[in-house]
Amino acid sequence: MARRFAAAGWHWRCTAFVMSLRVLLVGSDTDVVAAVELSLSQMADMELVRTVANEALAEAVAAAAPDVVIVDLTRSERDGLDAIRQVAQEQPRPIVMFVDADDPLLMEAAIAAGVSSYNVVGATLPDVTPIVRSAIALFRRYRRIEEELAAARALLAESAVIDKAKARLIRHRNLSEPAAYRLLRRRAMDEGRRIADIAREILATGE
Repeated sequence: MARRFAAAGWHWRCTAFVMSLRVLLVGSDTDVVAAVELSLSQMADMELVRTVANEALAEAVAAAAPDVVIVDLTRSERDGLDAIRQVAQEQPRPIVMFVDADDPLLMEAAIAAGVSSYNVVGATLPDVTPIVRSAIALFRRYRRIEEELAAARALLAESAVIDKAKARLIRHRNLSEPAAYRLLRRRAMDEGRRIADIAREILATGE
Protein backbone atom coordinates (compact mmCIF):
# COMPACT_ATOMS: atom_id res chain seq x y z
CA MET A 1 0.00 0.00 0.00
CA ALA A 2 1.28 3.47 -0.83
CA ARG A 3 2.88 5.46 2.02
CA ARG A 4 1.28 8.82 2.77
CA PHE A 5 2.91 11.92 4.21
CA ALA A 6 1.11 14.93 5.67
CA ALA A 7 2.56 18.38 4.99
CA ALA A 8 1.87 21.85 6.30
CA GLY A 9 2.45 25.49 5.39
CA TRP A 10 1.06 26.18 1.89
CA HIS A 11 -2.40 26.57 0.37
CA TRP A 12 -3.24 25.60 -3.18
CA ARG A 13 -6.00 28.00 -4.20
CA CYS A 14 -8.45 27.39 -7.00
CA THR A 15 -10.55 30.47 -7.80
CA ALA A 16 -12.00 31.68 -4.50
CA PHE A 17 -11.62 28.60 -2.35
CA VAL A 18 -8.85 26.45 -0.89
CA MET A 19 -8.60 22.90 -2.02
CA SER A 20 -6.40 20.02 -1.00
CA LEU A 21 -3.82 18.67 -3.39
CA ARG A 22 -2.83 15.04 -3.68
CA VAL A 23 0.61 14.46 -5.17
CA LEU A 24 1.92 11.09 -6.34
CA LEU A 25 5.72 10.92 -6.11
CA VAL A 26 7.50 8.34 -8.26
CA GLY A 27 11.26 7.86 -8.22
CA SER A 28 14.15 5.60 -7.34
CA ASP A 29 16.75 8.27 -6.53
CA THR A 30 16.42 8.53 -2.77
CA ASP A 31 18.20 11.90 -2.63
CA VAL A 32 15.86 13.50 -5.16
CA VAL A 33 12.79 11.94 -3.58
CA ALA A 34 13.85 13.18 -0.14
CA ALA A 35 14.48 16.67 -1.52
CA VAL A 36 11.05 16.74 -3.19
CA GLU A 37 9.41 15.60 0.03
CA LEU A 38 11.22 18.32 1.95
CA SER A 39 10.20 20.99 -0.55
CA LEU A 40 6.58 19.86 -0.59
CA SER A 41 6.49 19.80 3.21
CA GLN A 42 6.05 23.58 2.96
CA MET A 43 2.63 23.03 1.41
CA ALA A 44 -0.50 22.83 3.54
CA ASP A 45 -3.62 20.91 2.59
CA MET A 46 -1.42 18.58 0.59
CA GLU A 47 -1.24 14.80 0.70
CA LEU A 48 1.89 13.15 -0.62
CA VAL A 49 1.60 9.56 -1.88
CA ARG A 50 4.55 7.32 -2.70
CA THR A 51 4.48 4.29 -4.97
CA VAL A 52 5.52 0.95 -3.57
CA ALA A 53 8.25 -1.24 -5.01
CA ASN A 54 7.54 -2.65 -8.49
CA GLU A 55 4.20 -0.83 -8.69
CA ALA A 56 3.32 0.17 -12.24
CA LEU A 57 2.73 3.89 -12.74
CA ALA A 58 -0.74 3.40 -14.24
CA GLU A 59 -1.75 1.22 -11.29
CA ALA A 60 -0.40 3.76 -8.79
CA VAL A 61 -2.29 6.60 -10.48
CA ALA A 62 -5.51 4.57 -10.56
CA ALA A 63 -5.17 3.67 -6.88
CA ALA A 64 -4.11 7.09 -5.56
CA ALA A 65 -6.15 9.30 -7.92
CA PRO A 66 -3.60 12.12 -7.56
CA ASP A 67 -4.06 15.70 -8.73
CA VAL A 68 -0.41 15.82 -9.82
CA VAL A 69 2.22 13.20 -10.61
CA ILE A 70 5.92 13.91 -9.96
CA VAL A 71 8.35 11.55 -11.66
CA ASP A 72 12.10 11.38 -11.06
CA LEU A 73 13.60 9.72 -14.14
CA THR A 74 17.25 8.64 -14.04
CA ARG A 75 19.38 7.67 -17.04
CA SER A 76 18.73 4.00 -16.42
CA GLU A 77 14.96 4.51 -16.46
CA ARG A 78 14.45 6.39 -19.72
CA ASP A 79 12.03 3.72 -20.96
CA GLY A 80 9.66 5.00 -18.27
CA LEU A 81 8.21 7.35 -20.89
CA ASP A 82 5.99 4.50 -22.06
CA ALA A 83 4.30 4.39 -18.66
CA ILE A 84 3.93 8.18 -18.65
CA ARG A 85 2.39 8.08 -22.12
CA GLN A 86 -0.11 5.45 -20.95
CA VAL A 87 -1.15 7.58 -17.98
CA ALA A 88 -1.46 10.71 -20.13
CA GLN A 89 -3.74 8.88 -22.55
CA GLU A 90 -5.86 6.91 -20.08
CA GLN A 91 -5.79 8.98 -16.87
CA PRO A 92 -4.72 12.51 -17.90
CA ARG A 93 -3.42 14.80 -15.18
CA PRO A 94 -0.45 17.19 -14.69
CA ILE A 95 2.87 15.35 -14.77
CA VAL A 96 6.08 16.95 -13.48
CA MET A 97 9.34 15.28 -14.48
CA PHE A 98 12.79 15.66 -12.95
CA VAL A 99 15.80 14.30 -14.85
CA ASP A 100 19.46 14.06 -13.91
CA ALA A 101 21.01 15.42 -17.13
CA ASP A 102 20.11 17.73 -19.99
CA ASP A 103 18.88 15.76 -23.00
CA PRO A 104 16.99 17.72 -25.71
CA LEU A 105 15.70 14.56 -27.37
CA LEU A 106 14.36 13.23 -24.08
CA MET A 107 12.72 16.57 -23.36
CA GLU A 108 10.88 16.51 -26.69
CA ALA A 109 9.86 12.89 -26.17
CA ALA A 110 8.69 13.60 -22.61
CA ILE A 111 6.54 16.55 -23.63
CA ALA A 112 5.10 14.53 -26.52
CA ALA A 113 4.30 11.75 -24.04
CA GLY A 114 2.26 14.14 -21.88
CA VAL A 115 4.68 15.72 -19.41
CA SER A 116 3.53 19.20 -18.33
CA SER A 117 6.79 20.32 -16.71
CA TYR A 118 10.28 19.03 -17.63
CA ASN A 119 13.09 19.93 -15.21
CA VAL A 120 16.81 19.16 -15.16
CA VAL A 121 18.08 18.99 -11.58
CA GLY A 122 21.65 19.12 -10.36
CA ALA A 123 23.05 18.86 -6.90
CA THR A 124 20.39 21.19 -5.50
CA LEU A 125 16.71 20.70 -6.22
CA PRO A 126 14.82 23.94 -6.97
CA ASP A 127 11.69 24.92 -5.06
CA VAL A 128 9.07 22.41 -6.20
CA THR A 129 6.04 24.51 -5.25
CA PRO A 130 6.06 26.93 -8.23
CA ILE A 131 6.94 24.05 -10.55
CA VAL A 132 3.87 22.12 -9.43
CA ARG A 133 1.65 25.19 -9.67
CA SER A 134 2.82 26.04 -13.20
CA ALA A 135 2.40 22.41 -14.30
CA ILE A 136 -1.21 22.45 -13.11
CA ALA A 137 -1.89 25.75 -14.89
CA LEU A 138 -0.30 24.54 -18.14
CA PHE A 139 -2.17 21.24 -17.99
CA ARG A 140 -5.51 22.96 -17.47
CA ARG A 141 -4.85 25.37 -20.31
CA TYR A 142 -3.85 22.55 -22.65
CA ARG A 143 -6.92 20.51 -21.72
CA ARG A 144 -9.16 23.52 -22.27
CA ILE A 145 -7.65 24.04 -25.74
CA GLU A 146 -8.11 20.34 -26.52
CA GLU A 147 -11.77 20.52 -25.49
CA GLU A 148 -12.34 23.63 -27.59
CA LEU A 149 -10.71 21.99 -30.61
CA ALA A 150 -12.78 18.85 -30.14
CA ALA A 151 -15.96 20.94 -29.93
CA ALA A 152 -14.99 22.85 -33.08
CA ARG A 153 -14.29 19.61 -34.96
CA ALA A 154 -17.62 18.17 -33.83
CA LEU A 155 -19.42 21.30 -34.98
CA LEU A 156 -17.74 21.14 -38.38
CA ALA A 157 -18.61 17.46 -38.71
CA GLU A 158 -22.25 18.14 -37.85
CA SER A 159 -22.40 21.00 -40.37
CA ALA A 160 -21.08 18.66 -43.06
CA VAL A 161 -23.74 16.05 -42.20
CA ILE A 162 -26.50 18.67 -42.30
CA ASP A 163 -25.25 19.95 -45.66
CA LYS A 164 -25.30 16.41 -47.09
CA ALA A 165 -28.83 15.84 -45.78
CA LYS A 166 -29.99 19.13 -47.28
CA ALA A 167 -28.44 18.15 -50.62
CA ARG A 168 -30.35 14.86 -50.53
CA LEU A 169 -33.62 16.66 -49.79
CA ILE A 170 -32.94 19.19 -52.54
CA ARG A 171 -32.40 16.40 -55.07
CA HIS A 172 -35.20 14.07 -54.03
CA ARG A 173 -37.89 16.56 -53.03
CA ASN A 174 -37.00 19.37 -55.39
CA LEU A 175 -36.60 21.82 -52.50
CA SER A 176 -34.58 24.98 -52.24
CA GLU A 177 -31.69 25.06 -49.77
CA PRO A 178 -33.61 27.22 -47.23
CA ALA A 179 -36.68 25.00 -47.55
CA ALA A 180 -34.59 21.86 -46.99
CA TYR A 181 -33.09 23.35 -43.85
CA ARG A 182 -36.52 24.44 -42.58
CA LEU A 183 -37.76 20.88 -43.07
CA LEU A 184 -34.85 19.50 -41.03
CA ARG A 185 -35.37 22.10 -38.31
CA ARG A 186 -39.12 21.53 -38.11
CA ARG A 187 -38.72 17.78 -37.80
CA ALA A 188 -36.05 18.22 -35.14
CA MET A 189 -38.37 20.49 -33.15
CA ASP A 190 -41.34 18.16 -33.55
CA GLU A 191 -39.35 15.15 -32.35
CA GLY A 192 -37.34 17.00 -29.70
CA ARG A 193 -34.06 16.02 -31.31
CA ARG A 194 -31.01 17.76 -32.72
CA ILE A 195 -30.91 18.75 -36.38
CA ALA A 196 -27.65 16.86 -36.85
CA ASP A 197 -29.30 13.65 -35.58
CA ILE A 198 -32.18 14.07 -38.02
CA ALA A 199 -29.68 14.66 -40.82
CA ARG A 200 -27.74 11.50 -39.95
CA GLU A 201 -30.96 9.49 -39.93
CA ILE A 202 -31.92 10.80 -43.36
CA LEU A 203 -28.53 9.90 -44.77
CA ALA A 204 -28.57 6.46 -43.13
CA THR A 205 -32.07 5.50 -44.23
CA GLY A 206 -32.04 7.16 -47.62
CA GLU A 207 -35.24 8.98 -46.76
